[in-house]
Amino acid sequence: MNMKKHSKGPLSGLRVADFTWIGAGSYTTKILSDFGAEVIKVESSKSLDPLRNTAPFFQGKPGINRSGYFADRNSNKKSIVLDLKKEKAQEIARALISKSDVVANNFSPGTMDKLGLGYEQVSQDHKSLVYLSMSMQGSTGPHSHYVGFGLTIAALSGIQFLSGAADRPPVGTGTNYPDHVPNPCHAAFALLSAIYYQRKTGKGQFIDFSQTEPSISLIGTSLIDSSVNERIEKRMDNDNLESAPRGAYPCRDGRTIAIAIYSDQQWADLDNLLNISTKLESRDWHSNKVRMDYRKELDAVISKITIDFDAQFLQNLLQSKSIPSGVASNIAELVETDPQLNHRKHWIKLNHSEMGKTIYNAPPIRLSRTNLNMENSAPLLGEHTDEVCMNLLGMSKSEVQFLREQDIFI
Repeated sequence: MNMKKHSKGPLSGLRVADFTWIGAGSYTTKILSDFGAEVIKVESSKSLDPLRNTAPFFQGKPGINRSGYFADRNSNKKSIVLDLKKEKAQEIARALISKSDVVANNFSPGTMDKLGLGYEQVSQDHKSLVYLSMSMQGSTGPHSHYVGFGLTIAALSGIQFLSGAADRPPVGTGTNYPDHVPNPCHAAFALLSAIYYQRKTGKGQFIDFSQTEPSISLIGTSLIDSSVNERIEKRMDNDNLESAPRGAYPCRDGRTIAIAIYSDQQWADLDNLLNISTKLESRDWHSNKVRMDYRKELDAVISKITIDFDAQFLQNLLQSKSIPSGVASNIAELVETDPQLNHRKHWIKLNHSEMGKTIYNAPPIRLSRTNLNMENSAPLLGEHTDEVCMNLLGMSKSEVQFLREQDIFI
């Protein structure tokens, strides 16, 4: 396939006034910016995005422009600073909104209204505005003003309850998983749907987004099991209710390989390659029910077999027979030696004003006719304040300087 690509991303021409911070909101608008939208992040040193002070820091040295976490969530964006507690700053924010297609925030309900930037306040003269509000549990209801982060959302949505070993307390996912997958992806889809409607009708709308609800979608089978069978699913570690073997097994080189068998044919192929059943008690191991009933015995024997192999060799061997398997890679291996990621040019180095050349995830999607817009690193705090105020909002250099002296841009 050889198609000529357009140099600009598919969302080129879309402008987003981005009031989001921390994880889920910032990742949502990052998706838009990586696909070509102009995303202008509104920040303030007086109420700093916590990610700017979150490790890891470049070369281990803390600084508001040195966080790798912040950089990864804010590539391709512009940054302006406004002290939104001041009336003039709110006026400038409204001017920015008037020239934007989308507004996004992930504050608690009512926060933007207190600043004079709520949907009802800014949409009166901007009927086509798409306005995303990403609160933890939506804008209405008895818990709508509860606050929290990915960890608390994972707890409220049932993810924590199902994570870990059956005989131990919940352990969670090791990261704020809702911030990284279900919430930004659902929010970006909601925005694109509203933008499509905006382009068709000229009308905007308010998107009331509850971050807890998309996270619940991750436990759909457990919900069905509860509602249909009146059974509360327990924590299962690496177990599966449908098939065996399924687990993470040790290898000779100290690494681990995950193997997940979902059909009798896959089991037969695995057994033929590793001669597993010859080391087990005589049972009908070709029966998935038998494998499920004796899966602990099965896992123990497989572990004694895999320990004689190097992990990468074993993965290649199993994959040659289409047996689902994968080495548990560490971060250095992902970045430096993973042949598939290197082939797809997943890792991109962009020049950052303070950190120099640093690594970023490319968008995990390739479009045949349009380039994606992974061109600029994350912005310094307030890096584009002058540019946005003068070039977009029509302010003079002297006016910007005067307002800076009034601590509007802080």
